[in-house]
Amino acid sequence: MLICLYSASLKKLNPVNIMKKINYLLIGAILLLFVSCAKKIDGTSEESMASSIGEIKQSLSEQERNEFEDALKLIMFQDLDFADIMKGEKGAENVIGDVKSKLNGMTATDVVDKGKKIKLEIERKKKEQAKIEVADLYEKQVKTAASKAELQKFEVIKSRFYKRKSGEYYVTYEPIIELTVKNGMDQAISTAYFEGTLASPNRTIPWLKDEFNYEISGGLELNEEATWRLAPNMFSDWGEVKAPKDAVLTVDVLRLDDAEGNELYSVKLFGKEEQERLNELLKQYPEFSN
Repeated sequence: MLICLYSASLKKLNPVNIMKKINYLLIGAILLLFVSCAKKIDGTSEESMASSIGEIKQSLSEQERNEFEDALKLIMFQDLDFADIMKGEKGAENVIGDVKSKLNGMTATDVVDKGKKIKLEIERKKKEQAKIEVADLYEKQVKTAASKAELQKFEVIKSRFYKRKSGEYYVTYEPIIELTVKNGMDQAISTAYFEGTLASPNRTIPWLKDEFNYEISGGLELNEEATWRLAPNMFSDWGEVKAPKDAVLTVDVLRLDDAEGNELYSVKLFGKEEQERLNELLKQYPEFSN
């Protein structure tokens, strides 16, 4: 009895039988792959399209299915203009019709291959746009550096901040920014833009840091000096700040406009946000670095 069972098990483990089974499995897998690749999307109607896509997905492995679904999304949304849809220039029926037309007759392989081509084209355009943006940011960086040097010629000789008491029956304290400036530029200035920092000695964080501007009545001519007492809104940060008596106001020039009101020089072209954006782009595309 034992000998018979042993013989039967040996027969089952016969190498020829094992190879036959492996061959059957391989042939089955190849046939399944062939069927899934050969099965086409039927775009003649919404129902047939949904049904045929579902059948294809069922015949794919999880990884293949994910690739197929990602590619489908890319194909469906390719050339789709949401602005036209929102404006009503392209109705839902037309959009669905376009999708059916795009997908009709495509196999799983066709869809994945098309998706890869779209992805490559998206990346190409993205890189092209990034190159333009990096060049623009570098240009702004250079202009800002040049502007900083020029703006130093418009000198803030003295700066002071205080609150002036006003009102006889109802007493209020009006914020005053007092500036003495000298125009060392080679032309008249119509408007000056500043950043004021109100801080106490030996303190890291200022009481206030804010921007303000002054449209100069009659302008400020070459080598002309002037003292201004500017009164910010009482309800602005300047009116609300409660700084101690030892607080000192320092003022930096950010921008100057010429006699016609056109921007002459400005450091606001390239600031912290622009630097962060440039760093981000260069991290993705280091080949664009100067």
